[in-house]
Amino acid sequence: MTGYQDRVLGVLATVFLLGTLSSCSRPAPVQTESAASYWSDAKERYVAGDYLKAIGNLDHLLDNSEYNSRALPFSLVLTSGVASGYMELADYYAAGAKANKGKTLVFQRKASDYRALANHMVLHFAENTKKLNQVDGDSMQLAFGPPKGNATEPKLLTQISHGIELSKEDEESALELAVDRGVLMAVCDTVGAPNNLAKASEILQRGEFLVRRAKYTKAVAEQLEQAAQLYSRSKLDDTAKLALLKQMAQDAIKDAEGPHTAMVMQVAGR
Repeated sequence: MTGYQDRVLGVLATVFLLGTLSSCSRPAPVQTESAASYWSDAKERYVAGDYLKAIGNLDHLLDNSEYNSRALPFSLVLTSGVASGYMELADYYAAGAKANKGKTLVFQRKASDYRALANHMVLHFAENTKKLNQVDGDSMQLAFGPPKGNATEPKLLTQISHGIELSKEDEESALELAVDRGVLMAVCDTVGAPNNLAKASEILQRGEFLVRRAKYTKAVAEQLEQAAQLYSRSKLDDTAKLALLKQMAQDAIKDAEGPHTAMVMQVAGR
């Protein structure tokens, strides 16, 4: 595995452990000063494209009454986007395994590695979608700016799908590009501008943005459906997880159609 992949695994293990521990016992409330630091650092990490560390910071805020309404949508878009990036990269390596018969096992191993990473992030994402009922009101707050990345398919990913072995440096670049692209697509979907970075950027550059809960939850449902494909027969072949995520997607749609307490939020200047 490359140095970048090792760092990804290390940070992801910490993030996943935090999520596991938080699901077993409710963490002590984060002090206001510490919460502000976690929030500030999460936004800085996001701008830098360091999504795993941003997710780790946001995990500390998901049970904080002051930050939860902003941290939860932020966390969900990042976890679903990172998972999507891993899934897409795994699919490219799986295609490369078929294209390069002499290196089939090498490409299959990499596809397996990235699906394992995607599995951890999908479960993290799915677990946190359960917290949506902690946010009252008929709107959700998106408190992050436009993402980095490009919607165009990177050439390195195309090369992988054609069975071309990359240098270690290019492998790291391909991973970063895939994750950037996954987050970008998730952000665009969340703001209601699928595959349209220009429109999503225009919306998010206005500052903190409110999106109708029904619209937001529909995007989450679609992301759950997409994530469920990781467990299809040709990938991880886990029918239990496949059924669970599909059920969660249906439940999210029901939530979007249900009644919610009206919520008025001061957005500008926060």
